[in-house]
Amino acid sequence: MSTVPAAPAARWSIALTEIPSVTGTPAEAGFAARLVELLRADPLFAGSPDDVWTIPVPDGLPGRACVCALLRGRGARTVVLTGHFDTVGIEDYGDLAPLACRPEALKAALVERLRGRAETVGERLALADLEGPDFLPGRGLLDMKGGLAAGLAAMEAAAADPERVGNLLFLAVPDEEVNSAGARAAAARLAGLGRERGLEIVAAVNLDALVEEGDGSEGRAVALGTIGKLLPSALVVGRAAHASDSFRGLGACALAGALAAELEWAAELQERTGEEAAAGVTLLGMKDGKQGYNVTMPERVWMFWNVMTQRRGPAEVLGIVETLAARAARGFVERLGQRLGAPVPEVPVLTFEALRREVEARGPDAAEALAGMAREAAGRGLDLPEQSRLITERAWELSGRTGPAIFLGFASMPYLATSLGEDPDARRLEAACGEAVRAVAERHGTTIRLMRYFPGISDMSFLGQADEGAVPVIAANTPPWGAGITWPEGPALGGVPIVNAGPWGRDYHTPLERLCVPYGFEVLPDLVGEIARRVLSAKD
Repeated sequence: MSTVPAAPAARWSIALTEIPSVTGTPAEAGFAARLVELLRADPLFAGSPDDVWTIPVPDGLPGRACVCALLRGRGARTVVLTGHFDTVGIEDYGDLAPLACRPEALKAALVERLRGRAETVGERLALADLEGPDFLPGRGLLDMKGGLAAGLAAMEAAAADPERVGNLLFLAVPDEEVNSAGARAAAARLAGLGRERGLEIVAAVNLDALVEEGDGSEGRAVALGTIGKLLPSALVVGRAAHASDSFRGLGACALAGALAAELEWAAELQERTGEEAAAGVTLLGMKDGKQGYNVTMPERVWMFWNVMTQRRGPAEVLGIVETLAARAARGFVERLGQRLGAPVPEVPVLTFEALRREVEARGPDAAEALAGMAREAAGRGLDLPEQSRLITERAWELSGRTGPAIFLGFASMPYLATSLGEDPDARRLEAACGEAVRAVAERHGTTIRLMRYFPGISDMSFLGQADEGAVPVIAANTPPWGAGITWPEGPALGGVPIVNAGPWGRDYHTPLERLCVPYGFEVLPDLVGEIARRVLSAKD
């Protein structure tokens, strides 16, 4: 007997989860066509197949596309319901991998396995959850096909009202788990899409999931914005010397260690809004440039950090990192000088933009050599931090500089923080969220909270009201920009007032990923529909 409730969100959740869509695989590229087929066959769109279409995604895997489905009502005002359909891999399921995308079969198999060896607190919690009716596992069910399903269920409910005001535009995108190529492609098309289809896009609801270990009181939430993520980087250059003559050199690893200690959990880089605090800065990668063992001191070390933002832009973040790097270098040099009993050379701190300008000042051949390295690194399919390392090292070589020095930049795709602006559409959306939260919570006898920032990285950074003016600073200081990172000409961010209202569950990106069924299949579709209805019916 099926354990899944007979509700539209349940039906869509299972259907979407059963279609594999691991990021970067042919299955992800093929998902869009299969979703279009499902949508056009559904009564919701069977009579208007032209209201289901795709947006090609130019970056990365050939054939990837976003899927759009438009439910028309009276007037031009439109709310976008959006989320990603790509998932992380299934290898971590081991011998249960064939069941990873089959939620009901996977649930039975996981219960059997956990009953025999639930060793950790997390495994015991998973067993308790899965032995009851309230949780359902599956790769991508929580992150985030259950959210997409809630959006489609909300559209089905809206379609039952022949007098509905406004339009609902379903937008499902690929590649959120890597570089958000899908959301970026969609964001660049939103304005044109509105003109082509006669739509006034006034708001969007992202449908991404929250996780928690408790009773759901934290996970049942609407977020009025999202945190941003930047990946500051440093190429630390020392002075290589034989270990027996170390006083004549300057160890890049030792200097990098001082820099790592200075930045880790640095209070200067942590933001807080009321009770909501962004995660502390942490070092994600660090390696020297030696290819094997010898007794020469390492000359170069590459480092990069995760920095979460709420209101700060990239220029401010980079400025803080510069200050901390200069402080770390100054303290390091002073300590070595005291030990040596003689002055130690100062360590200059420069941005990648400044270093690149020095290279360009050496002539067109040097500038072309640096651009050639960027093209070569992108062509090798390396990840963005590794591309950034190679390009920064080449820039240092071409500049003619010697060590010691620290060169700072950004090493990945930027995710900018978003929050609702002061324009009328944003104000209407915020008011609608507050009203909908109260009404739906009362209807279902539960609690739903409002929060300022969605705590995870999401496509809201590209679709929402982020600061387009921050892009030039990022572009100038991100080595792969224009090669490994492509950015469209003109406005590239959606600029739409956007909030997040998604399912909650536990342990996504693990084999124990599971969604809370009552909230995801019953409460959430009502909440999403209520937010959209209140936005679309609001009076100017």
